[in-house]
Amino acid sequence: MNFDRRAELGEFLRSRRARLRPEKFGLTSYGRQRRVPGLRREELAQLASRRAS
Repeated sequence: MNFDRRAELGEFLRSRRARLRPEKFGLTSYGRQRRVPGLRREELAQLASRRAS
């Protein structure tokens, strides 16, 4: 996969994760401010029963 396709895929995945809120899936949101909108990679992996890497 070339660099442009990887960047495009990364942007797509980030945009989809940004639409999801931890509270909607029963995950605890620690603190008020998050560095990224929506679910973190680790939270998404937890919901999918996978490791984030």
